Amino acid sequence: MSLHIVIFIDQHAETLGGMQTSVRLQKKFLEKLGHRVTLVSPGVRGNHAPDADTIELPSLPAGPGEYSFVLPSVLTRRALDKALATLPPVDLIHVQGDFWAAIAGYQLAEQRRIPVVHTMHNRVDVGIEATMPAPGLVVRALGAWQKATLGIRGPGAKTAWEFLGNFAKRANAVTAPSSHFAALLEERGVYSPVRVVSNGLDDDIAKDLLATAESTASGTEHHGRPRLVWTGRFSQEKRLIPFLEAVKASGIDADIHIFGNGALRKQAETIAASIQPATINFRGSVPYPTMLEELQKADVLIQTSIGFESQGMTVFEAAALGTPSVLADHRIAADLPADCFWLTPGDGVPGLAQALAVAVDDIRNGSGPSTAAYDPTSFFQSAKTDLMLEVYREALGERAHA
Repeated sequence: MSLHIVIFIDQHAETLGGMQTSVRLQKKFLEKLGHRVTLVSPGVRGNHAPDADTIELPSLPAGPGEYSFVLPSVLTRRALDKALATLPPVDLIHVQGDFWAAIAGYQLAEQRRIPVVHTMHNRVDVGIEATMPAPGLVVRALGAWQKATLGIRGPGAKTAWEFLGNFAKRANAVTAPSSHFAALLEERGVYSPVRVVSNGLDDDIAKDLLATAESTASGTEHHGRPRLVWTGRFSQEKRLIPFLEAVKASGIDADIHIFGNGALRKQAETIAASIQPATINFRGSVPYPTMLEELQKADVLIQTSIGFESQGMTVFEAAALGTPSVLADHRIAADLPADCFWLTPGDGVPGLAQALAVAVDDIRNGSGPSTAAYDPTSFFQSAKTDLMLEVYREALGERAHA
């Protein structure tokens, strides 16, 4: 049976972020199976070509960068209803956001009695604490907003977990992209059971890269020095600044490529200018295929955020392409083969510096972790789409039973 799935996301799919990448891949592979996918998001800032499969709701800038936010209102509801009127009936709503996307998605679900699958991507508690000056007040304000817009009885949410739980109570199924985040959601009483459906890797691009790797020598002989990659938003929770401080403290001689952008760029460039003998290359944001190619070319991917990642998508992409990682967040290791990463001995800059020094020495000596035990096809998006379709069918079956 062909489905029309409407996916609600907090940011436009063409902006930078792991969630956006995962949604683009889900859409692509669902459509390969004959399903129709419509995205609902804030409008993207700057010039871009309109996408017939994306409904861009009236939005406002969210800071100086490319991101926007939506205030669900009569105006946004009318815009959404008008756009959906030209499309086939909606079979299922997939909420892949935790703020305005979730509000708008659940409002539509209640209005039209459509089942909902909610994928929770974010550690909302850690994200708010890392970016807001008064996180407790912010969470309470979000709880009051959620209560007013969704008609929740009783007091509004006072914690991030209560906030997520108030959404989950209205869902037919909840998924998470890793076993450690699924377990945390269950422990905090958000929902149970939470299905684990990790974000995947584009089959088509991965197969080409893996085929090329088989016929091409890899390792340090290509570039002479160990090649390290860091990728993500230049924001506090991603810990780019502690990474650069660790590079400086470690004294490693390596070729370091940093991908992404954000508010901390100037500070990062200032620190990078004082680092020797390592060379720091700020590469900016690059297309998804280029990023995968860069992950494969690297000797090691550096993952630095702690407690924020619900999966750590690039770590899995890198492992599937033959590249091990240095992990600051040890929980991410739960879903990886045991021998394809280095763990930092501590959370601070000294521990990260020590791990970087060990990784660079191991790379030069031809020792250290290996991704040989990792089956890349298990991380292909086609496999993840099959798992998600099982969740969709369960949600639809629950509606039929009701």
